Amino acid sequence: MFSKLKEKLRGIAQKLSKKAEEEEVIIEEEKEERIGEKIEEEQEEIKEESKEKKKEEKKEKEEKEEIEKKELLGEKQEEGKEGEEKRKVEEREGEEKTEREEERREKKGLFKRIIKKQVISEKAFEEVFQELELEMLEANVALEVVEKIKNDLKSSIVGREFRKGELETVIIEELRKSIEEILNQGYIDILKLSNEKKPLVIAFFGINGTGKTTTIAKIAKMFLDNGKKVVIAAADTYRAASIEQLEEHANRLGVRVIKHDYGADPAAVAFDAVQHAKAKNIDIVLIDTAGRMHSNKNLMEELRKIVRVVKPDLKVLVAESITGNDSIIQAEMFDRGVGIDAVILTKVDVDEKGGTALSITYTIKKPIIFLGVGQEYKDLKRFDPREISNTILGVEKDAKKK
Repeated sequence: MFSKLKEKLRGIAQKLSKKAEEEEVIIEEEKEERIGEKIEEEQEEIKEESKEKKKEEKKEKEEKEEIEKKELLGEKQEEGKEGEEKRKVEEREGEEKTEREEERREKKGLFKRIIKKQVISEKAFEEVFQELELEMLEANVALEVVEKIKNDLKSSIVGREFRKGELETVIIEELRKSIEEILNQGYIDILKLSNEKKPLVIAFFGINGTGKTTTIAKIAKMFLDNGKKVVIAAADTYRAASIEQLEEHANRLGVRVIKHDYGADPAAVAFDAVQHAKAKNIDIVLIDTAGRMHSNKNLMEELRKIVRVVKPDLKVLVAESITGNDSIIQAEMFDRGVGIDAVILTKVDVDEKGGTALSITYTIKKPIIFLGVGQEYKDLKRFDPREISNTILGVEKDAKKK
């Protein structure tokens, strides 16, 4: 799932990290001094110590000669006094020498704390991202989303200092935050809504072939498993066999379908289903609608009429994950036409590219509430932005390896 997008985004992290290594710079922790100054300072100290040592040797030699002279002259008492003074001088000189050694060690330690760090320049960032921009578009990521990810990442890493080896990890984390922000458009808990409103009326929209009818059956099964009573409205009165297909699912689930003849007014079918639910104390009304192309003006007017007549509590778009930009265009058109509240993305289990989820949520700013991940009724997964962002970036897989 989402293998191509995962590959592209992790490619950004790897290439930026490699680029930073190529442009690796040496930065001192103590910025007020340059490396050259420390080296010169050390060399100067060594010269000074050498001079001091020569002076001490000369002084010791002169003192020794002086003592020998005094001994010859028999000035023993004076020698005792001067010896005491000599010892004091030696003690002071020893203390000064110790202080100099400590100072030298401290400066050497400062020099050793120079460490390697990486900085990614704006130029390097632009070069790398330009290479991958087209590849992300090919993975069904809308241009607006590519720009957002690029700007988020750029503001987070360009010009900052990173320890060697940590840049790729930082980039992955920043990408995860950006993706999660795009995906996190809130969450609509339809089970909670079903406890607050009776009947809860949900209308489903989307073109033919997206898996709308199967998705309605999955939602019906979920409500049934939670102790709710469900009725389905067959408001697609145009597509051949649409009612029979819906009835087949309903029979398996033990749910009633409210239907009219083909060619009947879809809004009338939806209205009758709501009235039936009220009369029979049914909790949930699920409305199937026609799925002709989103650009069909008659279709949009038909759907608007259903909305006006039954005033659904939730208007859900069912879109395919694998159709990429077509799904984005559909989302925009249906949102403008009827005002979409939420999205269910189908066929996610066979989606290698992965960009549709990012693009739809960012384009219409509506939450994805479920993912269709198979053909069975149980194959409906609650949408979790954190889980999906981790899946896209392979973060979960990396954690398991560790």
